[in-house]
Amino acid sequence: MKTSNYLGWLGMSFLAISAVSVQAADIRVGFGLDALTLDPGNHRSRETETIVRNMYDGLLTRDAKMKVVPELVSSWKQIDPTNYEFKLKQGVKFHSGDEMTAEDVKFTFDRIIKKDMIDGKSSPRAGLLGPLKDVTAVDKYTVRFTLASPWAILPSMLPFQELVSKSFVQKVGDKAMATQVNGTGPFKLVDWRRGDSITMERFAGYYGGSAEIPPVGPAKADRVIFKIIPENASRIAALLAGDVDIATELPVHMMKQIESSKNAVVMKVRGTRSFFVSLNNTKPPFNNPLVRQAANHALDKKLLIARIMQNTATPINGVLSPDAFGFDASLKTYDYNPALAKQLLAQAGFPNGIDVTLDVEGSFAETAQAIGSLLTKAGIRTKVVVGEGTVLRTKWLQDKNKTGDMWFTSWGNGSLDPEDIFAPTLKTNDRGNSAGYSSGVVVGMLSAACTETDAA
Repeated sequence: MKTSNYLGWLGMSFLAISAVSVQAADIRVGFGLDALTLDPGNHRSRETETIVRNMYDGLLTRDAKMKVVPELVSSWKQIDPTNYEFKLKQGVKFHSGDEMTAEDVKFTFDRIIKKDMIDGKSSPRAGLLGPLKDVTAVDKYTVRFTLASPWAILPSMLPFQELVSKSFVQKVGDKAMATQVNGTGPFKLVDWRRGDSITMERFAGYYGGSAEIPPVGPAKADRVIFKIIPENASRIAALLAGDVDIATELPVHMMKQIESSKNAVVMKVRGTRSFFVSLNNTKPPFNNPLVRQAANHALDKKLLIARIMQNTATPINGVLSPDAFGFDASLKTYDYNPALAKQLLAQAGFPNGIDVTLDVEGSFAETAQAIGSLLTKAGIRTKVVVGEGTVLRTKWLQDKNKTGDMWFTSWGNGSLDPEDIFAPTLKTNDRGNSAGYSSGVVVGMLSAACTETDAA
């Protein structure tokens, strides 16, 4: 019988946008978290990435359909399984007026992949570049990327890396990069008031961005202001009052309030993050495949998505997004069947059910309570325990001896490739393997897939 280590679905990304001020000279964004730094090479924060990506561009980017397209390059090609060559656009200017060249590209990536290159410390983004071993400036506008082993998703990971100026970093120093910006992006930094706002203004010398993403040319807004408003209700109130034009991280329960107003609309798109409940495979009761199957049959995903998430998620039959390369819609799904769940528990030696705990961060407590209620009805009596995110990640991802039963968590897959989510969540002792799953056969298959460059 097939088993599953996860109970999951794919979340949607959505925000609220003012219906009356889209053409304003200023775009004001109500944002939940401040940037950790303005140095694109020295963080692993999605919120920070969202902010700095307005001031820095990458070699490649993605269009609205998530296709990887050129940004700072005019073209690229794979020379052999371990070498890629990129031709840079000529005449691209940093905010300082200096022209971007291959030396800036080499410096940017050396700073990320080589040890102790950022003020004596290594970049936290090195893991996003896999086996990238070296970057060579072939000539002024040509760079070659050399991998230690084949890694087919390199182009898919490059949109997450923004280009810095070699001369600027060497002039101001790594520490100053945390608060100073000299990028090639459409906006340049005006002011950063920590905990309050980040203000940017249009860069008149902008090269125009990707030709694949119209409109091409300088930004259409004079300024962008990220207003840091951590509290959800305050952020939405600011939107409805017209104090901001866009509000991110819209809570599901506030969607109807936005949709019923005449001042704003909700914008939705399927995200790249899979949400799931990790089942601890390393100890009873979930080290028994029958118990894991029972848990899957106990969960009514459609009900949860409709009632709790107001249809802002998509049920998935694993951890892979339907938009990802290699997704197989024909894979067997676990139908909601609490009677079968109880039967499987009895077969596993638990005719009277089991008692377990479900760890969750506070922001997802409501969802976890609903999951716990469904599991309980099927004989998996569940106590929901709310914990702090850092503590839970240490407990489930760093501690070798996992003590919990279940954890409501998620994993992002920005590359939309199996390598970016299967390997970390399923390889033995990998960084995202919270379930403690271990299979030599699966490790071998994932390792072979990682180095396979033939898409078919």
